[in-house]
Amino acid sequence: MLFAFAVGLYATGPGMPDVRQIDLTVLDEKPDGSCTVQWNDPYRHRTGEASYRCDPTRADILKAPRYDGSGQGWDTGYMITEGPRRGSLWSLSTDETSSWPEILLALGTPLIAVGLVGGNLRAIPRVLGVQTRLVRRATELSEAAGRVADAYERAVAAVRDASRLETLPQETGLGLGSRLVTSLWILREAGPEAGGIAAAGRDLADRLHGPLQAAAPAAGLRTMLQVGPAARSKATEAVTELRSLLAHADENNLLERFTQTSVDLLRGQDIPDFVALAAGADLARHPAAYHDLLTELTAPAALPGTKKPPRRGRWWRRSR
Repeated sequence: MLFAFAVGLYATGPGMPDVRQIDLTVLDEKPDGSCTVQWNDPYRHRTGEASYRCDPTRADILKAPRYDGSGQGWDTGYMITEGPRRGSLWSLSTDETSSWPEILLALGTPLIAVGLVGGNLRAIPRVLGVQTRLVRRATELSEAAGRVADAYERAVAAVRDASRLETLPQETGLGLGSRLVTSLWILREAGPEAGGIAAAGRDLADRLHGPLQAAAPAAGLRTMLQVGPAARSKATEAVTELRSLLAHADENNLLERFTQTSVDLLRGQDIPDFVALAAGADLARHPAAYHDLLTELTAPAALPGTKKPPRRGRWWRRSR
């Protein structure tokens, strides 16, 4: 606004008149440069006299009363050569075309510079930092969701594969070393929520896949500049969707739940002997729970519109 006002004053103001330089006779002069001068007015054919602002830094010999021994001094000035004020002295400091445009420009230009620099500095983190971190977080969440879903599917597949080769022991102590018992124990250790968390992970990974691909250009300024306007628009929309999905995941602590469930489902791969002992002991204490879990996992897959077989018992462990 200050810059616009300055331009408006420049456009509508009277502007600087035509002038020419003339010699001035200094009649009286003070140390600060205030003086009374005379000059020859060729338009009115008279000698003009007026107050004037002399140059206080000029040589002392040019100042009154030292100049040429006459008690007068010498300086130069500007006389207006057009308009009703023709023949009068012109001074920038006293001219009616005030210095408001310069003042407004002096105030407005730094503000414009601060706005441009500050706005760009504020935008850079959004492009390079915030969106990059957001896309990275969404990628990590998608990978964690996919891992837990895959781990659960592998655990269930291991139970089904083992059930085709062996059955659960009917007597206590016969489950040691059984692949079927070990596979069931891993699912019991993961807890009753493992299936639900795995299903949520698969659903979230599917929902994140499309927005992540569309938001890929938003991962950096260089990629954002390389794509066209349509891709940038889609990336912006995808970032908004990712932000919503991440907020939902944070509210429900999904990343930590996915990670913990994945660890539980992978338990025992590095220490098979320990798992075999733990699974055999657990089977001896809870044989019915193992039979219920096996029945649930090996039941025929439900067709669309059908219901899953109901659970007949509590097969999970609440604490370890």
